[in-house]
Amino acid sequence: MIQYWQQRDGGKLVKTKLEDLDAEKRTWVDARIVTREDVELLQSVYDIDPEHILDILDPDELSRLEDGDGYTLTITRLPIFDHTAETQYFTVPLGIIIKENFIITVCWTDCEVLKDFALGRVKGIQLSDFPAFIIRIISRADLMFLRYLKDINRRSSGIQSELQLSIENNEIMQLLSLEKSLVYFTTSLKSNQMLLEKFRKTRLIKLDTDDMEWLDDVEIDNRQAIEMADTYRNVLLGTMDAFDSVISNNLNNYMKKLAILNIIMMVPTFITSFFGMNFPLPLESMGEWATWTTLGICVISVFITNAILNISEKRFPRSNQKKQKKLQANKKNKEKRNLRRMRSIEAALQE
Repeated sequence: MIQYWQQRDGGKLVKTKLEDLDAEKRTWVDARIVTREDVELLQSVYDIDPEHILDILDPDELSRLEDGDGYTLTITRLPIFDHTAETQYFTVPLGIIIKENFIITVCWTDCEVLKDFALGRVKGIQLSDFPAFIIRIISRADLMFLRYLKDINRRSSGIQSELQLSIENNEIMQLLSLEKSLVYFTTSLKSNQMLLEKFRKTRLIKLDTDDMEWLDDVEIDNRQAIEMADTYRNVLLGTMDAFDSVISNNLNNYMKKLAILNIIMMVPTFITSFFGMNFPLPLESMGEWATWTTLGICVISVFITNAILNISEKRFPRSNQKKQKKLQANKKNKEKRNLRRMRSIEAALQE
């Protein structure tokens, strides 16, 4: 789907049909959820290299700046939230092409950043300054990264609270999905950081003084997002390690109980296997009293088994509780270090 936007008086972006475009004004060509027909149209009308189109449509393409045949190509990574996907938070590449009076954005899916531009939620957009338009897109992407990172942290805290009540496979898989999302975010943010650094050195895109100042602010936001993603990922990894230890301790306790039961059940099994049909059974001459004697032995064995299990529960949980307290203390220390780190980062950003 390709849409055309031009800026009218007052700075508002207005969707315009292809036949109604003003050739003297600069145009934003917004290509989202592109089809084969859209790709062929971009290649034929704007003479874009097919390899560049394939690079933009590659989900694993990293951010970069490249000179094409009569145009400039910029690829940056944008955050995406899709509640229907297996990994709900991920990133996609966005291709930005500057050619003559056209700035073309190409993305294989829809995203919140481009929606904000189309709906007029981003203030101060000027199509007359294409470099500033690109920086605005990256700046809006950083804000979405920060928003999604806070959502991930909030969901992670909620899942951890549920796991403290009962450990289920569903919650553990959700934590793994959030960890994967944090890895995607960290990789994409670092790739965008390299792109921002290249903007300062390259001659392909000319930045004026205002653009350079805005670029400084975008770099600060991007570094903050990188630090937040690293911190949240470290906290999540520490939490998953703690839950792994708890699961292992619970499994050990169950195995100890099963071992005690197996040892106790070996006694009657040994007796019944020893006295076969060809041997006289003990208590056989006692008549009816043999039944009551056997029942009494069973009751006594039950009490003995219960006493052994209670003794094992009194002994072993002490060491398990010490381990769990030590794990919880290590977790709290990690969280405190991460909080101090975040506060130092925020203080540095404020300075």
